[in-house]
Amino acid sequence: MFPSRRSLLQGAGLGSLSGLWPFRKLAAAPRKSAGVYEQLGIRPVVNFQGTHTTIGASKVWPEIHDAMAEASRHYVYLEELQEAIGERLARLMNTEAAMVTTGAAGAISLGTCAALTGDDVAKVRRLPDLAGMRTEVIIQKPHRNGYDHAVRNAGVRIVEVDNAGQLAAAAGAQTAMMYYLGGSSHDWEWETPVPLEECLEIARNAGFPVMVDAANMLPPWDNIRKLGALGVDLICLSGGKHMRGPQCSGILAGRKDLIRAAWLNSSPHSDSLGRPMKVGREEMIGVWLAAEKYSKLDFAAIERQSAQQADYIIAELGRIPGVKTARTPFDRTRRVHRVVVTWDETARNLATGDVIRRLKEGDPRVVVLKAAGQGIELTVFMNEPGDEKIAVRRLKEVFSS
Repeated sequence: MFPSRRSLLQGAGLGSLSGLWPFRKLAAAPRKSAGVYEQLGIRPVVNFQGTHTTIGASKVWPEIHDAMAEASRHYVYLEELQEAIGERLARLMNTEAAMVTTGAAGAISLGTCAALTGDDVAKVRRLPDLAGMRTEVIIQKPHRNGYDHAVRNAGVRIVEVDNAGQLAAAAGAQTAMMYYLGGSSHDWEWETPVPLEECLEIARNAGFPVMVDAANMLPPWDNIRKLGALGVDLICLSGGKHMRGPQCSGILAGRKDLIRAAWLNSSPHSDSLGRPMKVGREEMIGVWLAAEKYSKLDFAAIERQSAQQADYIIAELGRIPGVKTARTPFDRTRRVHRVVVTWDETARNLATGDVIRRLKEGDPRVVVLKAAGQGIELTVFMNEPGDEKIAVRRLKEVFSS
């Protein structure tokens, strides 16, 4: 796939990485001083919003930092590193090939480019000028979201469909790809009109690939391997959210020919639309090691911890007169515990916005989401043991004031 094949650990000068295995068992990292942020006058937050990019998405596994630092101390050919890591990621994901990208959005963008150009370098250089290429991408209407801008930036026209009949009718000579939203947030009250298996069948008969945005499909890791087993042409994954790799990393996996085409459309190839989406050797090492660790986690144990934390929040806040708590439904493809907290704003003279602001401005700072209606929502996801007690204490302070 790439110019040459060498052993990753020998070729990259990272032989000592073998000492990282096996990783330590999942445990809460001790809280440390945030001195580097304090120098800037910034106070970190206790996260009950979830894996939001705006607050850093997640915390990188502590075991990965040393490996990334070591990677930065050696020169390597990125083609060799990308290929060697891609082979390992592909085995983990049950696909033909894989590559590291700049987040899930970077994977979506490069996957779209790959579907448009194939390995035709002249087409790679022309993007987003689509002369001589297919120009349309099909998306089911409920699957439209802000992140599909990563599809549109290649210059394509989006064709929306509502059902299998419209999908079959839309599939034609100008169809370059279908974008499929693999996971959803809990507040999207819809079921996907055309199941993935049916989309794959229609697309194969018409001769175009299906790309699944799987950023919201973790945990568990088995969700991703199931996509590979179905033969999904392109799978886009975030490396910096629940997987806890570098925030700026992602993975594009799928058919070998399409991953090769995506690589041609990406950095370090200077004359490509993806040139600004540069992935460093440190991020490549980081997301690989994160995926290796993540794929072996005890997801049932992680889920039990989140459930216990949510139970604690519900029980303790339920003791406050006039405060009500409830769980929201799980996501379509994963179990994420969320607790909605409501109260009579008039009786307490306390608006939802005031609670959110006081939590954010207090000590320690706690960030939550506004609920779909009145009240706040705490996403109990990737929290360290004890975070739930901090959130409850701060909420009791706010309500008692």
